[in-house]
Amino acid sequence: CRMVLATCLGSFILVIFYFQSMLHPVMRRNPFGVDICCRKGSRSPLQELYNPIQLELSNTAVLHQMRRDQVTDTCRANSATSRKRRVLTPNDLKHLVVDEDHELIYCYVPKVACTNWKRLMMVLTGRGKYSDPMEIPANEAHVSANLKTLNQYSIPEINHRLKSYMKFLFVREPFERLVSAYRNKFTQKYNISFHKRYGTKIIKRQRKNATQEALRKGDDVKFEEFVAYLIDPHTQREEPFNEHWQTVYSLCHPCHIHYDLVGKYETLEEDSNYVLQLAGVGSYLKFPTYAKSTRTTDEMTTEFFQNISSEHQTQLYEVYKLDFLMFNYSVPSYLKLE
Repeated sequence: CRMVLATCLGSFILVIFYFQSMLHPVMRRNPFGVDICCRKGSRSPLQELYNPIQLELSNTAVLHQMRRDQVTDTCRANSATSRKRRVLTPNDLKHLVVDEDHELIYCYVPKVACTNWKRLMMVLTGRGKYSDPMEIPANEAHVSANLKTLNQYSIPEINHRLKSYMKFLFVREPFERLVSAYRNKFTQKYNISFHKRYGTKIIKRQRKNATQEALRKGDDVKFEEFVAYLIDPHTQREEPFNEHWQTVYSLCHPCHIHYDLVGKYETLEEDSNYVLQLAGVGSYLKFPTYAKSTRTTDEMTTEFFQNISSEHQTQLYEVYKLDFLMFNYSVPSYLKLE
């Protein structure tokens, strides 16, 4: 009985915060009032963002205000057409990485430079243990014990950080991100765990007359089969999407949590360094840059969608529609929507 009460109470407190955050007007000044908890002897990132020392807003500040407005407007429009109001639980916050020292919360989205941002968060939270993010091996950046996430805090601690810390995320054109996830998880021979966990299931469900080897290995999933799996109503009834192809809307809950900055993959360096500047570390820490020849591009995404029927394209767009609208991505020109 006590456990049930605690669970209900936790949900109640989180939903109260939801209404508080949505009632705050999205402003160019600080929407949280003057009670922001500051690091001793310096300004917090929220102060730097909403109450800049210079009164004249920079072009960057205006751009991010427009992105915040876009998210808010989409959430309001969506809530008006939806009868269901979802309550967040601590388990919904496992993608939100917390940096206590710099008062930052970062919601990581797989396939949107999250490895490098996790590396940066390890430098920021490591208290001198790390200095160069690119010296941190990629697999180490994904070890959950190396970063603290918001779901590890108590309900009052969660609400305090959601109100007082600067919250940011990075997004990417939804179908480009989807193709990137497919290429990485289903066309690379080393991703055996994904082949076994998802590939075998997709082939069994979507491929007629599949060979025993294909059913056993699951290492040759076609993109058309992957799309058919995503739009199959049975898939989401069975279990939530894997984080690599889950929507940003479902991973980071931008209609429940007011994000102060929305960075984009298309302007990754500029947006990342702006976050670091606001955190007061921009003079000595920069976002890692390197040329990656295997990166999924818009042209590549166009090619992958050529063999997808217009019916399946339309159904897939409906799955990711909120991400397109919320983050101001237009309907791709290569789509043949019904």
